[in-house]
Formats: sequence, C-alpha cells, structure tokens
Amino acid sequence: MTEPRLLPAGTIVTTHGVRGEVKLRPVTDSAEFLLSLSVFYMDSKPVKPSKMRVHKGMLLMLLPGIDSVDAAMPLIGKTVYFNKNDKKLPENTYFISDLIGLSVFDTRTDRILGEITDVLQPPAHDVYVVSDGKNEIMIPAVPEFILSVELEQGRMVVKTIEGMGDDAAD
Repeated sequence: MTEPRLLPAGTIVTTHGVRGEVKLRPVTDSAEFLLSLSVFYMDSKPVKPSKMRVHKGMLLMLLPGIDSVDAAMPLIGKTVYFNKNDKKLPENTYFISDLIGLSVFDTRTDRILGEITDVLQPPAHDVYVVSDGKNEIMIPAVPEFILSVELEQGRMVVKTIEGMGDDAAD
C-alpha cells in the first residue's frame, strides 16, 4: 500500500445543529468533490465520518465520538486532510500541489519561461503564475495556451501570444 499523501480538504469553521455536526469550509473546488471520500485525516489520524452532506457550499460532517455541540467545539479551526491517492481526478485535471514547481516551456519562443509558483482561481478559469526569479507572467489555464501537462517530466508546454512573457528570461 502506498504512503498517504495528504492534501488539505478544508477547515472546520463551526458546529451545525445540536448533534455535534461540524461545518467544513472546503479548500477544494467544491464541497461535492469531498463527498466520495470515506476517510479524512485530522492531526495525522484517520477519521471516518458517519455522515456527510453539502449545505450552502460547506461540507457538514458527523464524526465518530462527537455527539454534541460541546464535543464538537474543540474541533473548530482544525484543518482536515484527505489522501490524494484516494481521489482520481478527471482527465486533464490536476491537483494544484502537482503543478507548483513545473517548468514551463513556450513553443512560440522556444524557451523555458520559468516555473509555476502559484495558481490563481478567479471565477472564469485558473491562472498559472510563472516566475523565472526576476519576472512573473500569468498564463490562463485554457486550451488555447496550455498545450500539455507532463507531470512525469516535470513540465508544462504552453504557447503564448506576442507580448506575453516576452520579458521573461531576457
């Protein structure tokens, strides 16, 4: 069995109701993404929620041994994690943690622009922040710009437009 690779699922922000349910604010694309998981991790220990549901964009969880508001209160502020190996993503979808650090090669200029240092998530689509140590450019995560993501090779191949990243690596 492979070693768990834990990624943050979200933070417990409050209790819900009187039976000890906790409300998790997800840091994933959506709370629904987390519903298919059966095991989470808190303080590096596995936890199997006995009940989960989505309510107003939050994940409500009933955890073993937590059966009252008083029992749930100490959990507020805790980060809950999931094992990356437990969740298969759709094709051409990636965990942000897998993209950070990828080298970005531009086919238009035939050079490396830098590496991905951040992924912004505005409403329309993700935006990759690429830095060469001196300059930073932003590349929209759309098929017109992103030609391929090669995780095994540690690189992303893009095709920029004129003026986009022309200062990088000069």
